[in-house]
Amino acid sequence: MKRSHTWSSSFRYAFEGIGYGLKTQRNLRVHVFCAVLAAGAAAFFHFTPVKWAILLLTIALVIALELINTAIESVVDLASPDLHPLAKAAKDTAAGAVLVSAIFAVIIGIVLFYAPVLEWVTAK
Repeated sequence: MKRSHTWSSSFRYAFEGIGYGLKTQRNLRVHVFCAVLAAGAAAFFHFTPVKWAILLLTIALVIALELINTAIESVVDLASPDLHPLAKAAKDTAAGAVLVSAIFAVIIGIVLFYAPVLEWVTAK
């Protein structure tokens, strides 16, 4: 029988998962570092609330997909410790989802930061 969890334990498990990802996944740490830099730059350029929303949603998407990728890789490794073409396909596809989101995050970053950076550079 499945035991019930409290709200606090659900949050604790989620934070443990994020911690596991940060401890074990170099790419997740890189994404978080870039997110902190982007947020700092957005604060420096006084982003509007709409620009903040777009930036934060983009950051959340990339980080969430990286965490999902980590979960998929862990489950595949557990279910198929030996090399198998389907295991490779699952892991590669999950990694591809992260790559697509990261590429579009860079494009969105260019769109959001282009005008403020250009204005700041030409004002000097």
